[in-house]
Amino acid sequence: MRILGVDTSLRSTGYGIVETAGSRMSALEYGNIPNGPKLPLSRCLFNIHSTIAGLIARWNPDVISVEKVIYGKNANTMMVLGEARGAVIVAGAEAEKPICEYEPRRVKMAVCGNGMAEKAQVQRMVKTLLALDSLPQNDAADALALAICHANARSFMSGPQTI
Repeated sequence: MRILGVDTSLRSTGYGIVETAGSRMSALEYGNIPNGPKLPLSRCLFNIHSTIAGLIARWNPDVISVEKVIYGKNANTMMVLGEARGAVIVAGAEAEKPICEYEPRRVKMAVCGNGMAEKAQVQRMVKTLLALDSLPQNDAADALALAICHANARSFMSGPQTI
């Protein structure tokens, strides 16, 4: 199974393609989608959408795993995050791919065994679980963690929530 994990943000959306074969997992590609601080919102959303659509076309994942929207204090930030997430969801819907969402604590639990794990711990565990040569960048590590979480949800946890 191939899973595209996506950690959405406006300025640096992380992505990671993980392939599973039995209990083995490997990263096929990972990175981030950078959007400069002066780039307009519409251009950022276009870049996120087109890059994710390109990844879907290139790797043909079986499913897309995204982070569930969490509550924040800043309404503007939450709205922008929702718009970035929407760009990813639309790319998946265009390709007729199922999209599953996971709460941040569940992702950390699946990867680290601790729902309160720090970003650095997630990075180290992703590196270990996927036998990477070096630590992935924060956003890419979070995206790979989302893919790992989905792989685990299929096997060990209650099923994923499809949106």
